[in-house]
Amino acid sequence: MHMRKRGDIDFSAIVANKKFPILTLDSRWHELFPDEKKTFVIKEKEKQLNNLLKKQGKLNNDIKESKKLKKVFISDIISNMDTQDEKKSKFYDKRLKKNRDYINELNKKIEEASEELENIPDKIQKANEELLLESIKYCYKKFHNNQKELAEISQWILDTREELKEKILKKHDIETANKAIYSNMHDILGPEIIDIFDSIQDSSVGE
Repeated sequence: MHMRKRGDIDFSAIVANKKFPILTLDSRWHELFPDEKKTFVIKEKEKQLNNLLKKQGKLNNDIKESKKLKKVFISDIISNMDTQDEKKSKFYDKRLKKNRDYINELNKKIEEASEELENIPDKIQKANEELLLESIKYCYKKFHNNQKELAEISQWILDTREELKEKILKKHDIETANKAIYSNMHDILGPEIIDIFDSIQDSSVGE
């Protein structure tokens, strides 16, 4: 079976224009990449993505708050439209102008935020793809290195197993030889002489 080299794989083509979960919001990605395993590049890509997500949240919140404030000014305009008192009318004319200026400013702010918000999803997708690409490269390299190490360990186990078998057989042969030597010497020399040799042997082993 022909194995492709890592250099032959175009990871960017694999991830381009496909839908993936937002990695920094996915617990599985954080499980794969605790802080101590993140490379400098991955940390930078993660930061860029998180900044875009924060910006998206801020823009949505700004638009929501601006619309809420706009309703307050519109409500104030409507409630004071029918003022009959001339003095009050002049006061409310000024207030009306200010309210309209505020509303115009809010409309402009809402429009600018909405336009900026339209581009955010594409930027988030691109940043997410870049982070995913770096994550895949890291994981693929780590997986490849692990496979290589596993093969080396498996071979070591096989070699050690064979060596262990040889050592066990050799141990058995030595034990058998020693039993034969001891038994024959015991028969030839007798128990008294053997006891003397045993005591000498025991003391020499203890030294």
